[in-house]
Amino acid sequence: MAHGKIFITSFLIINMGIFKSKTEKELDNIIQRLEMNMSNNYKDNAQDNLKEFEALMKESEDSGKLKGKSITKYEEILNSYREKMKGYSHKDQKPYWH
Repeated sequence: MAHGKIFITSFLIINMGIFKSKTEKELDNIIQRLEMNMSNNYKDNAQDNLKEFEALMKESEDSGKLKGKSITKYEEILNSYREKMKGYSHKDQKPYWH
C-alpha cells in the first residue's frame, strides 16, 4: 500500500510543475496571460502575448534551454493558439451600436 501512495504523490508533484525548468515556467506564465487577455477580449494584448510566446520558444530552442518532449509540448500549444487566433483582431470587429 505504501508504494501506491508514493507513486500517486510523485505523479502529483511532477504534474503540478514542481520539476519544470525556469523556461517552462516562463512559457506557462505567458500562456496564462494570453488566456486571460483572450477571455477579456483584449485582442491586441493577446496578440502581443502570442508573439512573446513565439520569441521565447525560438530563443529557448536555439539556446538549448528547452529540449525533447518539452519542445514538442510547447510547439503543440503554440500551434493551437496560432489556429485559435487566426483573424483575431479588432480590425474586423463591428461596433455594437451599428
